[in-house]
Parts: sequence; C-alpha cells; structure tokens
Amino acid sequence: MAGYLTTHVLDTARGCPAAGLKIMLYKLSGNSHRKLLEVVTNDDGRTNAPILPAESFETGSYELVFCAGDYLRATGQAGDDPLFLDEIPIRFGMSDAEAHYHVPLLLSPFSYGTYRGS
Repeated sequence: MAGYLTTHVLDTARGCPAAGLKIMLYKLSGNSHRKLLEVVTNDDGRTNAPILPAESFETGSYELVFCAGDYLRATGQAGDDPLFLDEIPIRFGMSDAEAHYHVPLLLSPFSYGTYRGS
C-alpha cells in the first residue's frame, strides 16, 4: 500500500469541526516551496479526499498552511486586527513511503496544536 496524507481541523473554542477552512499544501525542497493544492474543509472539518492521495504521494518535506484568520473572521471569533493567529504553517517530513500520515490542527482564536495522528 502506498502512503497518503490526511488532515482534520477542530475548533476547540466552539467544540466542533472547523468547516470551510482553506488549507494549502506545499512541497519543500531547499529554499523552494511548490504549491501542490488548495482545499477547503467540509462539515466534518476534513477534506473530502486525502490531501495527498496514494497516487501522488512522495516522501519528503511538506508544509500545510491553514487559513485560520479567514475562518475565525467568518465564525465571529476574530477580534480586532491584527489577528493573533492568521495563517498557520506546519512543516513536517514524511519518510515512510507506505505510511498514512495524518496532521490535524486543533484551533482556537489564541492557540493551536498539532500532532501526528492516525
């Protein structure tokens, strides 16, 4: 089985999935960032398909950029400009060509967390 990448965004301040949050995926190589795709989370805070499916999966360094500011504004949680959190980049490596990598984001207006999920 080939590897693949998924994500999930939970709004911990409201206690629900973060629907409608835009996410960009970049492949990193040295000082180069190559944008692979842009997606929006569904009602469950997930993407409708793996963000990097098995047929496109490659090991290497990547960055997910979560557009938290737009989401926080849309849900009335933003507060005054400039926002404390706006775009949240998470850089990570994937070294196992057969693994499922899951990079979730736990989000509130003033904090976030992530981990390697399953």
